[in-house]
Amino acid sequence: MAEKFAFTYEEKKKMASQTAEILTEEIGLKGDAIDAVMLIPEIDAGNVSIEDVEQTHGESVARILHGLGRIQQLYDKNPVIESENFRNLLLSFAEDMRVILIMIADRVNLMRSIRDTDNEEARQEVSQEAAYLYAPLAHKLGLYNLKRELEDLSLKYMEHDAYYHIREKLSATKAARDAYIDRFIKPVEEKVKAAGINCHIKGRTKSIHSIWQKMKKQKCPFEGVYDLFAIRIIIDCPESQEKMQCWQAYSIITDMYQPNPKRLRDWLSVPKSNGYESLHITVLGPEQKWVEVQIRTERMDEIAERGVAAHWRYKGVKGETGLDEWLTNIRSMLEHSEGMEAMDQFKMDLYEDEVFVFTPRGDLFKFPVGATVLDFAYHIHSKIGNQCTGGRINGRVVPIRYELKSGDQVEILTSANQKPRQEWINFVKTSRAKSKIKLALKETQVKDGLFAKEMLERKFKNRKIEQDESTMFHVIKKMGFKEVSDFYKQIADGFIDTNAVIDKFLELKESEKVVTGDNMARSAEEFVLDESKIAGLNQPVNDDVLVIDRNLKGLDYQLAKCCSPIYGDSVFGFVTVNGGIKIHRTDCPNAPELRRRFGYRIVKAKWSGKGSSQYSITLRVIGNDDIGIVNNLTSIISKDEKLILRSINIDSHDGLFSGTLEVMINDNTRLEALMKKLRTVKGVKQVDRI
Repeated sequence: MAEKFAFTYEEKKKMASQTAEILTEEIGLKGDAIDAVMLIPEIDAGNVSIEDVEQTHGESVARILHGLGRIQQLYDKNPVIESENFRNLLLSFAEDMRVILIMIADRVNLMRSIRDTDNEEARQEVSQEAAYLYAPLAHKLGLYNLKRELEDLSLKYMEHDAYYHIREKLSATKAARDAYIDRFIKPVEEKVKAAGINCHIKGRTKSIHSIWQKMKKQKCPFEGVYDLFAIRIIIDCPESQEKMQCWQAYSIITDMYQPNPKRLRDWLSVPKSNGYESLHITVLGPEQKWVEVQIRTERMDEIAERGVAAHWRYKGVKGETGLDEWLTNIRSMLEHSEGMEAMDQFKMDLYEDEVFVFTPRGDLFKFPVGATVLDFAYHIHSKIGNQCTGGRINGRVVPIRYELKSGDQVEILTSANQKPRQEWINFVKTSRAKSKIKLALKETQVKDGLFAKEMLERKFKNRKIEQDESTMFHVIKKMGFKEVSDFYKQIADGFIDTNAVIDKFLELKESEKVVTGDNMARSAEEFVLDESKIAGLNQPVNDDVLVIDRNLKGLDYQLAKCCSPIYGDSVFGFVTVNGGIKIHRTDCPNAPELRRRFGYRIVKAKWSGKGSSQYSITLRVIGNDDIGIVNNLTSIISKDEKLILRSINIDSHDGLFSGTLEVMINDNTRLEALMKKLRTVKGVKQVDRI
């Protein structure tokens, strides 16, 4: 804006008049927009207020001036203007499209006026803004002459030597170049029309800025830019004949001039995703000069120039779908005088789902509507999000739940003592923030769990109790936890007393249910059998050999109670905290957790020897509660002299029974045979090993 330079009040009035002239002559705006421009110096000088303007000139003029004021507030935040987000924020802040048009005209006028200024820094700044911000906007709106002037003037001020070098080259060859274009067009036009194709042909030379971009991209001198000339052949024909006549014109031109096949662009057969249709070919014209030729119909040209497949996007200027459609509507208004009156009623409703906010140094970020200070913090960095305690919005302290608004300047406040909380997930808006919070909570839970585990182990040692993993897994299960991590989290949070855990551990470690009953034929209800005479058989004798790790024998080991392995089972060893080895079945329910958390303590193990020892195993039996069911089960066991029934405990309910049989057995082969026989008993539905 002109505020970057120390213009006097009189100079501002003169510039306002010049801006108004650009708006009228080159854009076509009249009425309220012109009144607003002429009032800008009065507003800046404090001679009138926007409220006064609304009283004297009406709401429309006041709205334009208010929009210009809001834009000035954005500039006061020192934004990074080389940003797509800033251009979008500019449009959403303008409220009225005439604000943007006034700004483009004002920037063109300013660029014309600062040729001889001594303030080189300000000139560089406004030139950069012209190139990155205002020229693309002018291009979007179809203001091609203003766009070209903005680009050339910005190049002139920012790349002085390059600009004058190209200009001198163009000036030296202008007459020859124009004559060359005429010589190229005339025979082409004659042959195309002779073929019955109704068309008109336009020739042009690329702008200084465009040539400079080519030189930089291709890393070549001026003479190396071989497509300085561009010819557009625009055919007038029915839509049904478009492709045929375009390819016919293409055939005529490539017969006349040698084409460069690498430069063929066929957007006729397969249009661009944005709808752009055209044939592009570069041919070697007279005097061995390369010329780019574009072939399209009136319909295609109108679409390319007017917006459905906007020409500015075809040139690589990026934008968003909603913005494209909206700006195209405005451009259409500018090109039809009858549409100018509609500008008075036209207000912007873009970006209803987005907000744009600044960092203190002027970086601009886009967020969905409803995003909070915490979303902003996590966008910057995970650590900043985890330690966020609130924010400072435009200098005012706000909580982490504060919802951002477009134009807010956001500074994040943090504390080393802050930690992520579960409820944060409920109010953040962005998926990035949600995932970062979940990750941080998980990491915190792991740390707290490790601390709780160490604390529990210290308690065991203080009470001189030997802790083993398998019994601890039983304790955790009995206390209603599916996940070990949840159990330790409850300890860390103080919801579980460690002494209660130790008491439960001792109870499970030392308890051993032994029940008695008779062998009469009756219902399974409340049936309990106790064979106390075999109470000492719960440990295997030493006939079997367990080979541990690398063929080591004779090591002390215990069979884990959680899975009760027996001879023949596939097993592994687990080194406990006190150095002893517990033997688990490979399909033990605790095996996955042991491997995941303590893989370094797993050792290989396998059975050797004869399999003559006896092991205690427990079977779960489920079936119909029929008279004699208990006798039928126990009789199968009693018939095998190598099997000993140690205990039986069966409960009955609503005609069904479920119970456990504890049996002393030699190996898993005999166990499988027993289970198979038990399943043949009438009324038995399921037999499983526990």
